[in-house]
Order: sequence, then C-alpha cells, then structure tokens
Amino acid sequence: MENIENLKKRLASNKKGSGAGVYSVCSAHKTVLEASLLQAKEDDSFLIIESTSNQVNQYGGYTGMKAQDFAAYIKDLAQSCGFPFERIILGGDHLGPNPWQGENAQSAIEKAGVLVKSYVKEGYRKIHLDASMFCLDDDGDRTKPLADEITAERTARLCRACEDSADGEKPLYIVGTEVPVPGGSKETETDIKPTEPEGIRNTLAAMEDAFIKAGLTEAWGRVIAVVAQPGVEFGDNHIFYYEREKAHALSRALDNSPLVYEVHSTDYQSGQSLKHLVEDHFCILKVGPALTYAYREALFSLAKIEKELNYKIASPSNLEETAEKVMLESSPNYWEKYYHGTEDEKRFARKFSLSDRIRYYWPCTELAEAVEKLFGNLSSAGIPLTLVSQYMPHLVMPLCEGTIGKKPYDLVIAHIRGILETYARACGFKSDK
Repeated sequence: MENIENLKKRLASNKKGSGAGVYSVCSAHKTVLEASLLQAKEDDSFLIIESTSNQVNQYGGYTGMKAQDFAAYIKDLAQSCGFPFERIILGGDHLGPNPWQGENAQSAIEKAGVLVKSYVKEGYRKIHLDASMFCLDDDGDRTKPLADEITAERTARLCRACEDSADGEKPLYIVGTEVPVPGGSKETETDIKPTEPEGIRNTLAAMEDAFIKAGLTEAWGRVIAVVAQPGVEFGDNHIFYYEREKAHALSRALDNSPLVYEVHSTDYQSGQSLKHLVEDHFCILKVGPALTYAYREALFSLAKIEKELNYKIASPSNLEETAEKVMLESSPNYWEKYYHGTEDEKRFARKFSLSDRIRYYWPCTELAEAVEKLFGNLSSAGIPLTLVSQYMPHLVMPLCEGTIGKKPYDLVIAHIRGILETYARACGFKSDK
C-alpha cells in the first residue's frame, strides 16, 4: 500500500512541475531483473516490474508462466538480491484481448477477463487495460484504430473483472494504447508523429463515459495515466529521439486533468530525452528491449574476450555461433516476420537489431548452456584488465575503484545497470552529481 501511495504522490508532484518520474521494467529476463533490483536497492527506491499479456497469461504465455508463477519468480529474485518484495509494484502491460485477436470478440474478451482477474488476484496493482485491437469478427477499417466507443466499452468490462477479483487494495489503472504496436516499429519510417491532443481528449471522454455507465465511477478515480505517443520509437537500426517542441501541444493536453502520460518504447532514448519526457509529464517510462539488448552486448563482448584467450581455453563456448544456430533452428517465428532483406542483412539483424528478437532465445537449453560455459571459461582463465579496456572500456574505472565485481556475471550486471542508471537519473531517483 505504501508503494502505491508513493507512486501516486510522485505523479501528483510531477503534475506540479517537480520533474519527478518513474520507470517501469518490462522484462522477464532473470539477469535484467536482478540488475533492476540491485539498481533500485542502491537508489533506495521502489521498483515497477511488468509482464505483458503475451509473456504471462492463464495459459502460460511465451515464458511458460501464469500470473502466480511470475509473482513468485519476482519474489524469489528480490529475496536473492536482498531487496524487499514489499517495495516492488507488479504491473500488467497491454492486458486485454491481444493474445486472442484471431478469435471472435466475445471469446477474446472473455479470455481477457480471466487474464486480468488472475493478475489482480496475484497482487498486481498497476494495470494497463488495452482493448484497442480488432478481433476476428470486428467490422471497420483495420488500417485505423478500433473505434473509441468499442475500445472504451471493452476496457470497462475488463476493469469490472479486475474490481470483482481485487481482495483488499484496489488496482491503479492505465488506459489507452500507443501507435505503432509495442516492441518497436516494424518498418523503416521517416517520422513518428505525436498523438493528436484531440485524440487523447476523445479517448478519455469515451473511457470515462463507459466507466460511469458500468458503475465504475470510483475505479475511474484510480486511473492514473493514459498511454500516448510523444514521438519516440525505435526500429531495427534507427531511433526517433524525443523532440519536445513537436510534442508541446500533447504535453499541455492534460493540464486540466489529474492524469499523466505513460510512454512505451522509450528504449534507447538519451538521458536528456528521458529527462525532457519526464519534465513534460510523459513521466511513466517503460523500458524493456534496451535492457536485454545491453545483456546481449555484454555477452558478445565477453565472447570476444574469450576468443582472445583461446590459448588458455580448451573448449570455447562458441556463444555467437550458438546463438545464430538456435535462432535459425528453434522457433524462427520470433524473428522471421520482423527481419527483412538479404540473408546477410537478416543475419546482421539477428545479432544486432535494436528490436532485440534474440531475447526470446536465451532460455533455450543449448544457448543457456553456452552462456554458462562462457562464464565458466572466463572465470577459470581470468579476464585481463587490458581486455576489459578493449571490449568494455566503460567498466575499467569501476573495476579499478572496486565498485563492481570482477566476475563475468558482475560485468554483465554492471553493463545493464548503466542503462538503468540513466532512467533513475531522468526520473529523479538518482542525483546527477
């Protein structure tokens, strides 16, 4: 309860111009989550951790976890990191019919209702309700968003399911969705336009009306934010950085509302861009792929170090080669429809794309074993400071000063925390000094 109140106070403070924000870690990756917990522990802050409707649902999602499994998983990780579980806010991202878009609306919404009930029952208290996608039997132009009135009515139905399953403390809600879809733009674009202020006002008016008609007036009072697109996005090899002048009208659209904005796809934004987003009331920052991308970067750097030490290592991990093999042979559907071009271009994307589709493959047994072998080889051989300087130069001074550990895993954690520290500073959890 205390963390929820702290979150609400922080957002209210932002509305008054304090420049305070929050970031939310959207990942199920163990190392990313451990780095996040250690960062929050150092900053003495609360931490928001979210799972999506595709990752975690009543059928297991692509992680194989249901809501109760994910909650238990986070609790165990928090304990191992010495971080109080009570300081974690569990969130649900894009909770709605998204996993079942191929079914008729009635079936999809019923399954989404079961989904949100399971999240709330397991203690998730930050709930993003997203019913904005077309289902199989929905009429209309699918190149445009689903009508606000339909989205709002379905959102209210899902909210009712949440309210009915809440035992004690009621959830806080996020409404709306961003365009394009989550996870980064799929095509090369020349510009990302901020959401039109009128569109936000129409969405909120339709939502409020639907909530009131459904007898959810009190629940509407717990809606804390609306998702909007302020002009930030990323694709395979391009990033659209925040330009506050272009988003000025959108920034001011909530001046007479207690709500703030939640922004998805903030990955890879500069520290200054993140700080400006928070100052302009786009103050709930979601991050995910940038953190697993940092994990991949660190592992590939360690793999380069391992190759330089081949005279000491009898059986190398062949990490990069194993990653390529697994991506080609094990469920290529995670990347095939996202990466295009020549075979060389697709090979490059599998390794280095900012959309980081490789993140789906780290749990695969063969690749997980290669990672463990890499760590074991480097722990036995020892990592010379000269090779850290060559392949992970930003970690040399922390190593020399003793602020990070010398083990391979310590270097990976430190590299991921470099991203997290940028978010912590932008949100005011960490001093710029």
